[in-house]
Amino acid sequence: MLNGVKFNDVKETAVIQAEGLRKRYGPAEALRGVDLDVPRGSVCGLLGPNGAGKTTLVRILTTLLRPDGGSARVAGCDVVRDADRLRYRIGLAGQHAALDELLTGRGNLELFGRLHHLPRRTARSRAGELLERFGLTEAADRPAGTYSGGMRRRLDLAASLVVAPPVLFLDEPTTGLDPRSRLALWDLLRELAAEGTTLLLTTQYLDEADRLADRVAVLDAGRVVASGSPAALKARVGGDRLYVAFREAADLARGAEVVRDALPGGPSAGPGAGSSGGSEAGHGVGSGKGPTGLAGDATGIEIDRGERRLAVPVPDGAASLVRVASALNAAGVAVEDLGLRRPTLDEVFLRLTGADAA
Repeated sequence: MLNGVKFNDVKETAVIQAEGLRKRYGPAEALRGVDLDVPRGSVCGLLGPNGAGKTTLVRILTTLLRPDGGSARVAGCDVVRDADRLRYRIGLAGQHAALDELLTGRGNLELFGRLHHLPRRTARSRAGELLERFGLTEAADRPAGTYSGGMRRRLDLAASLVVAPPVLFLDEPTTGLDPRSRLALWDLLRELAAEGTTLLLTTQYLDEADRLADRVAVLDAGRVVASGSPAALKARVGGDRLYVAFREAADLARGAEVVRDALPGGPSAGPGAGSSGGSEAGHGVGSGKGPTGLAGDATGIEIDRGERRLAVPVPDGAASLVRVASALNAAGVAVEDLGLRRPTLDEVFLRLTGADAA
């Protein structure tokens, strides 16, 4: 309980549950059987290209839109049958701040409290607490219309928390913010999650989902095409990749042979098909253009002659890095750079949808 505002007691393991949600706009099917489970106290990032159905899904889960089929429960309430009760159990911060620009920051928060039927004294106390928490105390008595973009976003988020809801929906919460404001807002969201608030956020910034989300759901053409932790989704794209950049172009051929021999289960020996330079991925590099005897397969070496660099998938990360570094040193091959790189959510997203996030 915070200043007389009690967190609603939501005991379901999955605080957001959707089964077979469908929604049409005329002939267009925006949602085509969406299934989604978000555990209590977790942060779920909802990703998808333009037109994937993200906003439609959020509007249904927050009672702003009725589904044409399927069902959904949020915080123990059916989004259709219990819509009125549910609205007191959730918070929503949309893409655009829902503030009265003529009212002060304090006045906006007190107004939201009164609209949620908080006693006047409780609304005033809660407003003061939120202003302090979100770093807005000094600007509390200024009209919201004079606030910067970051301040308006923080005030809007504070307004969505006036009744301390157990579930908070955030639609692209950091769009338009400068890097410093984004980082500050991320810290606030992490604090909320640590306190047990369940967050579902849509975002066009994949690094945001990677840093904040326990789980990610990728929505494409009205369906959830993948879901899981960021680490699990990255593993679907592939494991770690080892990169080696050589000091001299002449070392590339010998270096590739050393790397091959240092990695058990790596590319197998066999005749290679020549290539005309540039990046050679998954092909042999024979015909006098590279080390003969390297054949590309599912774990093949990729060679970029222009950058004097090679890359190869490795199953055991740091252990492979140590083996390769030792082997190259023993062979006297001069290395300019050596490191591991893990797949990013950007790569996961592009692989699953073939589109940029938006």
